Amino acid sequence: MTAEAGGLVDALDRAGYRLTEPRRAVATLIAGRDGHFTAADLEEDARARHLLIGRATIFRALDLFTELEVVERVDLPDGGHAYVPCEPVHHHHVICTNCGRATEIEDVGIEALLEAVKRETGYDVSSHRLELFGLCPICQTQAGA
Repeated sequence: MTAEAGGLVDALDRAGYRLTEPRRAVATLIAGRDGHFTAADLEEDARARHLLIGRATIFRALDLFTELEVVERVDLPDGGHAYVPCEPVHHHHVICTNCGRATEIEDVGIEALLEAVKRETGYDVSSHRLELFGLCPICQTQAGA
């Protein structure tokens, strides 16, 4: 089992969930992905590996991993959505529109913006989410080659 799959499995254990074979299989499939992925991608990977897990099982596992904050659902510019594995701390994502690579970023000035929003509107913002899209350095280099 890869370190990343181990992290997903550890999150289940810490939260008191049983580690079933289907959950372990989905964790391994997630760990095997590079960049963002969809449930359909995982289903295709499972079929290619001859794993006996279906779409409903994959969605249930994704919902659980999302609840545990070790996978995050991201809304893509085309209106679709995908998932990225991540650390269970508040962060934002920069996602490559070419290869799907996702990078977690910290505050980068968001907290100051939230304070300005509060001063301007009176709103006390209780949550926020930021997803940025563009070309990663590797894809930029390949595009210029």
